Amino acid sequence: MHEALTIGQLAARSGVAQSALRYYERLGLIRAERTGGNQRRYHRGELRRVAFIRIAQQVGISLEEIRSALDSLPAGRTPTAEDWAHLSTAWRERLDEKIKLLHRLRDNLDGCIGCGCLSLNHCTLYNPGDELAGEGPGARLTLPR
Repeated sequence: MHEALTIGQLAARSGVAQSALRYYERLGLIRAERTGGNQRRYHRGELRRVAFIRIAQQVGISLEEIRSALDSLPAGRTPTAEDWAHLSTAWRERLDEKIKLLHRLRDNLDGCIGCGCLSLNHCTLYNPGDELAGEGPGARLTLPR
């Protein structure tokens, strides 16, 4: 395998622990070939796949979703900038919702700390829009059997 990387080299170049790389491989996120001595060797293109995985994780995408995205590429190829643009579009709406939630948390956090109410009936962060509070304490909904 021309220009192959050992797991230690891939870990050093990517900043990802060897144990995480083995886990990614077990999940089918990255691929390694084996030498005659059964040692892992990674094609240099796996560096890009690892970068893709790390970036997607940092924005809150699960490893299952990342695997699905990588599996959608032709013949399991290394993702390109165009692939990232296409795949990230599908995640954009969810990321926008997370950003809105974080903004709301940031904007209301000062009031929460200063308020001290510790009330589930009134807390706009922990229990926003509680419509069942007026019906009394305790559980109000039952799960279907």
